[in-house]
Amino acid sequence: MAEVGNKIASLNVARGYGHLHQQCCPGCKIEAMKERNAGIPYLHLAFIWIVVLASSLPISSLFPFLYFMIRDMHIAKRPEDIGFYAGFVGSSYMVGRALTSIPWGVVADRYGRKPVLLCGTISVVVFNTLFGFSNKFWMAVVTRFFLGSLSGVLGPAKAYVMEVCRKEHQALGMSVISTSWGLGLVIGPALGGFLAQPAEKYPSIISKTSILGRFPYALPCLVISIISLASSIACCWMPESLHNHPEKKASNRPIADTSEAWHENDDGSTDSSISADESHMMENAEEGSQTSQKSLLRNWPLMSAILVYCVFTLNDTAYAEIFSLWAVSPRALGGLSFTTSRVGLVLTITGAGLLVFQLFLYPYIDRILGPLTVARYGAALTGLVLAIHPVVGMLRGVKLIATLTCASTAKNILGISIVTGLSIMQNRAVSQNQRGAANGISVAAMSTFKAAGPAFGGIVVSWAESRHGASFLPGSQMIFFLLIVIEFVGFVMTFKPFLVPPKET
Repeated sequence: MAEVGNKIASLNVARGYGHLHQQCCPGCKIEAMKERNAGIPYLHLAFIWIVVLASSLPISSLFPFLYFMIRDMHIAKRPEDIGFYAGFVGSSYMVGRALTSIPWGVVADRYGRKPVLLCGTISVVVFNTLFGFSNKFWMAVVTRFFLGSLSGVLGPAKAYVMEVCRKEHQALGMSVISTSWGLGLVIGPALGGFLAQPAEKYPSIISKTSILGRFPYALPCLVISIISLASSIACCWMPESLHNHPEKKASNRPIADTSEAWHENDDGSTDSSISADESHMMENAEEGSQTSQKSLLRNWPLMSAILVYCVFTLNDTAYAEIFSLWAVSPRALGGLSFTTSRVGLVLTITGAGLLVFQLFLYPYIDRILGPLTVARYGAALTGLVLAIHPVVGMLRGVKLIATLTCASTAKNILGISIVTGLSIMQNRAVSQNQRGAANGISVAAMSTFKAAGPAFGGIVVSWAESRHGASFLPGSQMIFFLLIVIEFVGFVMTFKPFLVPPKET
């Protein structure tokens, strides 16, 4: 019976259960590469790093200048209403991504990871450029919506690194994803802060009558689009990781299920080593695989990790919008009166700290504690970091910038560590043939929560600024108190009976 089981495992290569490789299959080439080389696949990770970075840059690049962009559109009647409209522009991206992430995951499982990644980077080139030239509120919302709808990168990227990395390197691979994504969410706003309104900041270089002077928010979008164009070109050389085995017409089953069962003799003839009972067992195994593919929603280790993931990403997205709006808002309304350049400086330093931690420290910490424990510790410490922010606002000068930078760096490092651990748990809860769809469900659910994040953040900032003189949690204190509540809810959800870790964890 054990021998039959081994044959079944070896013959179901297309389902991700075996190690026999077909030369024409890109997934089998990846498996063969992993067997030959036990090291880290640096080239594959480099490809995915640049693709994910290019796709994540536009997500939050608008936050430092969104306040001024909405102001210049003259749609807000009062300064306190600017945050309200800004929230809808920020949310439109996530609404589009929530609606299309599952279809993109299905496409990635059927046609491969590479086509979806390529489409996502090209969409950034087109629609992020159009957003930079938006001078009407409706145009800004529509271009951000289409940008999100066509950006199906994150789910297939997670599946890709799990497939090109041996198990001992999967934490590093997922950390590369999280680092690249997190860097995009930090460097994007830094670019937006430094490059927005260039005619005002660099009048000796850019004239107010030039195209960049007439469209003051186009330059950061153009720079990001150029980076995305370069990543699209690089993506063309990225190898595919999905198994692709042609099907036998007679049985409608992958050739890998039967062709490897025929052995060529020395005289050139072939004979089959699979009995009728073994063939029946293989059919049952394949049927079980097809059934399991339909039961992702009943896979509680997967779904519980996704739901916890959503709560933490809601907090992270709300914080990203709140941080920039709070920083540039006038001190009379409880803000810090920062310029966009100063916000960009803080976020640039934050990005550097995030890069160092995720690439060099997170894999080591993951090996010691495991992804679930890392998420729990990260959630507990995040609450403390958020509580510091209102106190930071009371400082001035160098002390303010230094303390705020440390707080921002700590918050982003902890947030990325949490979602990295939960992403590893999600991908270990499913087999390869389900990974694209599973990540599609994850990204769709996460995007729904992230769509609420900017709207929630914008509304909370607008409301908090209107009650700056309140006796109970005035101004920014109420903002960060609500973020702490969300983080605490996520922390509680990381424990049983709600969160059930996969067996591999």
